[in-house]
Amino acid sequence: MVPTKNSIYYMEYLTFNKESLVNLEYSLNREILSTNRAGGYLSTTLPLCNTRKYHGLMVLPLPEFNGENHVLLSCVDDKIVTHERNFNLGIHKFPEKYSPKGHKYLVDFKYSPTPTLWYRVGNIQLKKELLFVHNKEQVMIRYTVEKSPYPIKLEINPLLAFRNAHALTHANLVANTKYEEVERGAGYQLYAGFPTLYMQVNKKCDWVANPSWFYNVEYKEEVDRGYEGHEDLFMPGYFEASLKEGDKIIFSASTEVCNVKQFTRLFNQETKRRPSKASFEDCLRNSASQFIVHNKKKTQVIAGYPWFGRWGRDTFIALPGLTLSLGDTKTCLKVLDSLVGEMKDGMFPNTDLEDATLFNSVDAPLWFFWVLQRYLEVDEDGSAMLWKKYGKTMMEILDAYTNGKAPYNIQMKENGLIWQGEEGYALTWMDAVVDGKPVTPRRGYAVEICALWYNALRFTLSLAKKVGKEKKVGKWKDIPSLIERHFMDVFYVEKGGYLADYVDENGRNLDVRPNQIFAISLPFSVVDPDRQRRIVDRIRSDLFTIKGLRTLSPSNFQYKGKYYGDQKTRDNAYHQGTVWPWLLGHFFASYIKVHGRAATIPLAEEVLQRFEDDMVQYGIGSIPEIYEGDPPHYSRGAISQAWSVAEVIRILKFIQKHKN
Repeated sequence: MVPTKNSIYYMEYLTFNKESLVNLEYSLNREILSTNRAGGYLSTTLPLCNTRKYHGLMVLPLPEFNGENHVLLSCVDDKIVTHERNFNLGIHKFPEKYSPKGHKYLVDFKYSPTPTLWYRVGNIQLKKELLFVHNKEQVMIRYTVEKSPYPIKLEINPLLAFRNAHALTHANLVANTKYEEVERGAGYQLYAGFPTLYMQVNKKCDWVANPSWFYNVEYKEEVDRGYEGHEDLFMPGYFEASLKEGDKIIFSASTEVCNVKQFTRLFNQETKRRPSKASFEDCLRNSASQFIVHNKKKTQVIAGYPWFGRWGRDTFIALPGLTLSLGDTKTCLKVLDSLVGEMKDGMFPNTDLEDATLFNSVDAPLWFFWVLQRYLEVDEDGSAMLWKKYGKTMMEILDAYTNGKAPYNIQMKENGLIWQGEEGYALTWMDAVVDGKPVTPRRGYAVEICALWYNALRFTLSLAKKVGKEKKVGKWKDIPSLIERHFMDVFYVEKGGYLADYVDENGRNLDVRPNQIFAISLPFSVVDPDRQRRIVDRIRSDLFTIKGLRTLSPSNFQYKGKYYGDQKTRDNAYHQGTVWPWLLGHFFASYIKVHGRAATIPLAEEVLQRFEDDMVQYGIGSIPEIYEGDPPHYSRGAISQAWSVAEVIRILKFIQKHKN
């Protein structure tokens, strides 16, 4: 059934008790994420022990370094000091041991409205709330002494990294250990070019400067992934505050000097602004909002956390689910406008690499048309507006694909189909490259590219006709019928009842892959109804799982059902059997076409229930990038992925629509 407020997990599934938290096998494999909606994020595990180099309490894209993410504040260790002894609430992994082991004092964790932890030390109970201020570069931590029979001292010890999120740092003599005195705190700029990080508190207390290095912290996930996984963090000193029962103190880390008198008001305001996470749909909405980044004059979509940036392809595929399915047409248009402003020779930027923008996605421009189609489902009267805004862009894209001037040998052949690719490049979404060679090269006629091309042409012609602009698109009017005459002859495998994945000079590639689903799911399909059914049934039998579609049939000798190990091993499995949730939206759009509502809705509901279960797994309150191909389909990859969340939202709305 569709998750509702009566669901078994309502209100409870984002809460974790002491038994769960002290079990590190459990709690360290569950990660939290909070963003400032401007590109910055906070991410760590439930007990606040960093297990990735990408973890940190303040990770920011720095314009001084090409907008790449940098970890400034790695973590904050806390210590309760009583007249009897000291109790360190922090936790770190070192080679072969954890020290300190502050997780043993944890008694509760609640994710809503903001990540909140409760610690109990004897008769003392301390609440710790984490908050990343929206649209600012400021992280706040509020401590509340909820119970204490006597006054205590609280030490707040920040640990700094000041390094690229993809790298690690080590003790050195270059770091600037001098600090700038500010109101109730200090500012540090460890290295030239970085912003100064100002750490302040709103209660009168002592700042004890004690610069030193915290050596050999181990990030387990990086070691398991075959990367360097040890670094040294800089400890500038600590705040020491005297507190009694009922007292609160707020720690702030910001790239600007803040007015400490405003901390309480700001914290309360920000807490009230946080969206509800009291249901499955609430969590999806909150997760969707975290991918939308408003920075300067651009609105962009982050492909996934914690290590992805913006990707053109991912943006177009995810955008309808992240915005339109939630009734947000305004943000959808802002994202489109931002990308259109970066288009070059009919191609959209795929991603940024250091100081270069790459235009190496053959399908990103074609997914642009699909977003416009989805838009018109929400705004039925928007045809004239869309043509006025994007008609020129649409025609520029079609020109690029037909005139042979697109890069990477992207061109329309005499049969109307799109040929693409050059040796050494992977231009489709199956883009893993190992030792300079694509794992799934797919050069030639790729099935989903030709399906997207046909859909783009038919949509452009229909939209132009609707707004009285047929003459402007007349040169493309005969291409759809040309494609209809050749598509099935090129791709359809009669004996197996499915579509070849791609066709090159050597003929058809007969691997059973999910890319063929788009030839049916898109609004304009070139496949006749009888063969649509055969294709969908083949996909159901070979590729469908409760978590998504496999990227390769298990019967194929190249199939890899596990996803683990170093980067080379993982990349070799990335599209060779690994399950991708984002494909499910298109699977159900196809399934209902051939099997109808009665057969489709129960299956979609079952899938949705399994994703609800995932709200307490891996990335808390979100949907991961991928799952393993073999049961039980463990979560893998990025903890929160834009197109995964987007397509689960589309499935939810799909069910709600067809049940009404």
